[in-house]
Amino acid sequence: MTPLARTSPKETTGMAQGTVKWFNTQKGYGFINPDEDGNDVFVHITAVQNSGLTGLNEGQRVSYELAEQRNGRFAAVDLSIVD
Repeated sequence: MTPLARTSPKETTGMAQGTVKWFNTQKGYGFINPDEDGNDVFVHITAVQNSGLTGLNEGQRVSYELAEQRNGRFAAVDLSIVD
């Protein structure tokens, strides 16, 4: 099981939107600043690739779902670019 694998559908919170704060392809992760108040959202390269994207750019608008990880923290999955 990969670190971003969901064990059940109830672990997602529904679609959200935000702006990419930064993303480093070499490091394999980055953060999204959510539109709703709250902490920055972690995003891993595997979630980006599983969404059919090759990377994210600073300032880019995205929609995503939050999925609870095995460590109890949330990360962005099912990303798409918002035009």
